[in-house]
Amino acid sequence: MAVAGPSGPVMGREDVDRALARLATEHEAIESSLLSLQDHSGRRLLEGAELTGVTKERWAETDAAITALWTHFEAYTDALTTAREIRARRRWPTQTELRRLTELLRGEGVSVTGAAVPDAARSLTGPAKLTEQLSLDQLLTRMNGWYDQAMETVAAADSVWSALPARIDLLAAETQRVRSLAHSVGVRPGAHPSGDEIEDLVAELTELRAQTVSDPLAFWRARPTPGRPDTSRYETAGRRLDGIRREVEAVMHVRDDAEHRLSRLRDVLSRADRTLTEARSARVEVLSKILASDVPAVSGPASALHEQLAAAEDFTRSAQWHRLSPLLDSLEQHADDELLRARESLTAVTAPLAVRAELRGRLDAYRAKVARLGMAEDPLLIERYDQARRLLWSAPCDLAAAERTVQRYQQAVAELGTQRPPQDRR
Repeated sequence: MAVAGPSGPVMGREDVDRALARLATEHEAIESSLLSLQDHSGRRLLEGAELTGVTKERWAETDAAITALWTHFEAYTDALTTAREIRARRRWPTQTELRRLTELLRGEGVSVTGAAVPDAARSLTGPAKLTEQLSLDQLLTRMNGWYDQAMETVAAADSVWSALPARIDLLAAETQRVRSLAHSVGVRPGAHPSGDEIEDLVAELTELRAQTVSDPLAFWRARPTPGRPDTSRYETAGRRLDGIRREVEAVMHVRDDAEHRLSRLRDVLSRADRTLTEARSARVEVLSKILASDVPAVSGPASALHEQLAAAEDFTRSAQWHRLSPLLDSLEQHADDELLRARESLTAVTAPLAVRAELRGRLDAYRAKVARLGMAEDPLLIERYDQARRLLWSAPCDLAAAERTVQRYQQAVAELGTQRPPQDRR
């Protein structure tokens, strides 16, 4: 809207004509602005909506300001029409007509009832009066203020309504999709934390949409200018949904990979059981063949792990994937530990047999060396070899004595080898 020029003394004919031309242009601009405000989508929505909160209060003030705008515009129009009629009476207006035109165009010649001023705006004009005499400049200044107030309110509401409800609807639809997936893998309220959280999120989005529709100005941030819708609650809900989706996808991955992981667990526990069975059999053999008192005992199969495996299979049959996931993680770690323990037990139990085998191999290797050196008929070597062989091939075998006998045989071979002449060695 344009701003009227300052008032002055009685206007001349040319001053009147210029002022009327300017005011006609301003009148056209004011009318265009008011019609745009009247047709604004935000104003129509505010007019027909069931409003609450700050929007309800702001719209009551704004609606009164819009009504006052039209009332003041009518007074502005009447004053301009009257001035045009006076000027149109004759080519050269009289002094009386010029004074009247000056009063209309520059003075406080426009009458406005006090009831047309909304309560929120009366602080700008002083206490309410039955009738006010205003100049066109004052009238225009007052209309400019109300117009800015009205446009700010309707534009802000329209901006929020354009930005948030549709986005909330999309997020709510995605939430329902994730909710269906969650239910399909057992992520339900009361059974899994994410099941409770997704129900809370559904309620939060329903409430958020209702609030944005009934109280859009509560979601408007005027600073920094030019202002923007406040989407923080919407964005927080989106991040919550992302977290729930990741949890549901993890549970779905467990479902898809469950049979493979269960098959591997069965295999690992079966190998651990077989290894422990082999260790128990080896222990019986060691105790019967080796004279030893330090052979470690062998424990039985891990019944607790087998019970947990059965529970995991039950969870699979009942599609309780959210419970299966942590159980499988724990079972895989403990099953691998159980197989390692079984192998270590077998190694510890069969150690005496490995020692006996090593001594037998060493004895045979030195006997072959004696034959290469041509000392196979040496009585001392024959005697010591026979002693070592009797100890190593007897049951139960005294490993300590057998080792000492094998060492004496080695020493005898070394000593006799150094005493023989070089040609004999050849």
